[in-house]
Amino acid sequence: MTAIAIVVFALAYVLIATEWTHKLLAALGGAAVLLALGVTDSEHAFYSPDTGVDWDVIFLLFGMMVIVGVLRRTGVFEYVAIWAAKRANGSPLRVMILLTLITAGASAFLDNVTTVLLIAPVTLLVCERLGINPVPFLIAEVMASNIGGAATLIGDPPNIIIASRSGLTFNDFLLHLTPLVVIELVVFTLVLPRIFRGSFAVDPARVEDVMRLNEREAIADKVLLIKCGAVLVLVFAGFIGRSLFGIAPSVVALLGAGLLVLISGVKTKDYMGSVEWQTLLFFAGLFVMVGALVKTGAIGRLADAVGAATEGRALLATMLILVVSAVLSGIVDNIPYVATMSPVVLELTKTVADPSQAHALWWALAIGADFGGNATAIGASANVVVIGLALRAGYPISFWEFTRKGVVITAITIAVAAPYLWLRYFAFT
Repeated sequence: MTAIAIVVFALAYVLIATEWTHKLLAALGGAAVLLALGVTDSEHAFYSPDTGVDWDVIFLLFGMMVIVGVLRRTGVFEYVAIWAAKRANGSPLRVMILLTLITAGASAFLDNVTTVLLIAPVTLLVCERLGINPVPFLIAEVMASNIGGAATLIGDPPNIIIASRSGLTFNDFLLHLTPLVVIELVVFTLVLPRIFRGSFAVDPARVEDVMRLNEREAIADKVLLIKCGAVLVLVFAGFIGRSLFGIAPSVVALLGAGLLVLISGVKTKDYMGSVEWQTLLFFAGLFVMVGALVKTGAIGRLADAVGAATEGRALLATMLILVVSAVLSGIVDNIPYVATMSPVVLELTKTVADPSQAHALWWALAIGADFGGNATAIGASANVVVIGLALRAGYPISFWEFTRKGVVITAITIAVAAPYLWLRYFAFT
């Protein structure tokens, strides 16, 4: 069963990567084959928190898509697009830097997917105004989202799993990971012109047109905007205070969507048209396939091998966890990977006498999993969402177009993280 799970996942991955068939067909087809062959079953595929569809992610996406669908009717995205373009003086590079930094900052306190759902429509509009291709901007933003999400306990789901297993607090993440994320964002900003060179040519006439616009005129419905703003404040408060309130992000998003639909008066077709059904179904198929790898022990065996290879050497363990996590998180979703690897890291920390070095193992896992999500088009949930939004807007992003950039960014961020971990936890002890 392990061999079948690996072969089916590999074949589906090849189909997604080569785009020989639609990615939705590959994901659902792979899931169907695994269910038909008995590698997994309905209990494990649909109900298990460890090996099944992550319904929290699915319904978080759905709820936020509905909210964005209503919000789009206010004209606020057009407002922000014009504002950003004017603040950047119409320079595409400055626009990219501004939007990526906003995305990274927001992702530290909101779910990555929520952040990109809000920023992607703005990006599409500002690029349309300037007459430039939005694809490089969308790719840069989703990568910034994955980097920024590593800064806090609530920024990325793997961090929540790690905190639960390790006992690390919100302040621990702020103290140990936020400084690294700031450094990474500086490096990321510096390499943007080279990574996306050739993407910043703009017609001066379009810039002049944008600079003459009044962003306030873009607001089409002020009353609806106030209603949306009130609901978003409640939703964001729910996201940030989820540990205090004990409400899952998916429930917060659904409650917010339901409340907004109730008070907005917007027709069903107007907000349901913003729901990316193909993206939601793609996630479902991907979760089933990855869950089968977890269920059959394929990921667990790999995690155990990493633990055995380190033989209690803290520095070696830290670097190996960092690199392996980055590689695997680019191939499979980082949530089940971290859930599987956490018990292994917990056992490894028991063999390390220095508490600071023991914690370094957890930071390596978080950094590798979070930054590794940038490596491929399906490495993180936010990647898949942005690709779906771009396709709907008429700007398809191929697997390799994203991955060629993603691998470079992942390599750079991991190369920066490695000496950070060594200097902070090992060099002066």
